[in-house]
Amino acid sequence: MKNIVIGISEGSKYFNYENWIKDEPGIEIIKLSYHLDNFKEVERCDGIILSGGNDINPRLYNQPDFLVYVDPKDIDEKRDEFEWNIIRHTEEVQKPLLGICRGLQMVNVYFGGTLIPDIPAFGKFNHGKFEEGNDREHFVDIDPNSVLYKIIGKEKGVINSAHHQGADMPGLGLVVNAFSPDGIIEGMERRYPEGKSFLMLVQWHPERMKDKKSVFSKKIKDSFLDVVQQTI
Repeated sequence: MKNIVIGISEGSKYFNYENWIKDEPGIEIIKLSYHLDNFKEVERCDGIILSGGNDINPRLYNQPDFLVYVDPKDIDEKRDEFEWNIIRHTEEVQKPLLGICRGLQMVNVYFGGTLIPDIPAFGKFNHGKFEEGNDREHFVDIDPNSVLYKIIGKEKGVINSAHHQGADMPGLGLVVNAFSPDGIIEGMERRYPEGKSFLMLVQWHPERMKDKKSVFSKKIKDSFLDVVQQTI
């Protein structure tokens, strides 16, 4: 196996992602962050993971009125801009990208999609963490015609959940591949993946699932790393 370089965007739980990926041999990891002013390092990366964390500024999806539903202290416009440029780079050079939680939302906004700024306020069940800080868990349904299904191999399963924002209208060229029972988008991918780079977006947190052998964790990681290996 050739050594590969994986870039991971910095978020509040960055080391969960790094530890999840570095369990595998032959991988160099680069933390990508505007704090480090190291955008040029993205060119060295063979694949990119966009991590979870901050709310996305609603102005990016042309809904400034939605600012009332988010905590201004949780918005980081410099991070938004930095990751926007990362996505643009991956699209320009067709580099594999795995978006997790906020990563899904950021990619959806990049492609012109919109977000639900606060899920409970918009009439859905709470998908955020419990008050003590533990992730929630709920079922998810997978589209049997999707790339995600080919990866997971199951139409239904249990995932963790820790988000109060979610994808609403899919961006241009994206399609939903997974829903929660109450209709929240839990996964997205390219509508027409043929001839395009790998792009998988999941709303749950595979990097910190209790069961590391769950197909919703292990197969997400393995499929991403396999694609990266094949493209270098």
